[in-house]
Amino acid sequence: MDLSVHLPRGLTLKNPVMAASGTFGFGPEYAAYVDINRLGGVSVKGISPDPWRGNPPPRVWETPDGLLNSIGLQNPGMDAFLKDDIPFLKTVDTAVIANIIGHTVEEYQRVAERLTQEPRVDAFEVNISCPNIKEGGIQFGHDPEQAYRVTRAVRQVTDRPLMVKVSPNVAEPWVIAEAAVEAGADMISAINTLVGMAIDFKTRRPGLGGRTGGLSGPAIKPVAVRIVYELASRLSVPIIGMGGIQSAEDVLEFFMAGAAAVMVGTITFQHPERMLEIIEALPRVLTQHGFQSLQEAVGAALPR
Repeated sequence: MDLSVHLPRGLTLKNPVMAASGTFGFGPEYAAYVDINRLGGVSVKGISPDPWRGNPPPRVWETPDGLLNSIGLQNPGMDAFLKDDIPFLKTVDTAVIANIIGHTVEEYQRVAERLTQEPRVDAFEVNISCPNIKEGGIQFGHDPEQAYRVTRAVRQVTDRPLMVKVSPNVAEPWVIAEAAVEAGADMISAINTLVGMAIDFKTRRPGLGGRTGGLSGPAIKPVAVRIVYELASRLSVPIIGMGGIQSAEDVLEFFMAGAAAVMVGTITFQHPERMLEIIEALPRVLTQHGFQSLQEAVGAALPR
């Protein structure tokens, strides 16, 4: 079965399964465990213009069917990414998606403009869950006007395929997504993590150094499927689905909800090889459920 996916601006994936940003590092970290050439793509860890130190420890906290993280988007900055990680990524045969972050609109734009000069960057994923310092700490992903401004600024400096990653921590995620599409986004990726908290019985304090963290893993899959369904029902651009995927059956559920492709994250901490297992199982699972092609499954559950 042909598993290739054709996305806007000529972005072609050999299959619809990609590594999600934040759980796969920049690629080399998993190379000893996963044949990265077999993946549809890799969305690298968030890249800012300058190094970010991230949040104080503890940074991760296990929960039933999930994981809380408070990494704080620690990363070495765009110069280190270009110097240390791009050489490795040039050796692999898969799509490379640069996840970009910033404190201000100008910082997002700086990263996009710089990385557009690197041919190995095939597309951008704009993480709009970061605080806008100039606007008093509001999150770009919680305000359609701010989401529009960031997306528009990035679109002005790159002709690469552009997806915007929406947050589930708003009442109407499609309003944010619509603003991003209006500003020039070619795709929407959904969802980012849900805000959560854990209490440490021993210290009687929040278990994470950043107090709250992002919940990922199987527990959030029903929320992710719901939001992908809502986005696909309202938007005409491709949706890249993610959130709690563990199996090929989970991927099929996202397809039927309207996702054109998926990203897999938290499960790879426990089972690094799981993405490859999903890719191998997909043709069988699609056929088992009556689909003759991947494209036939996309949006199968949407209203006719």
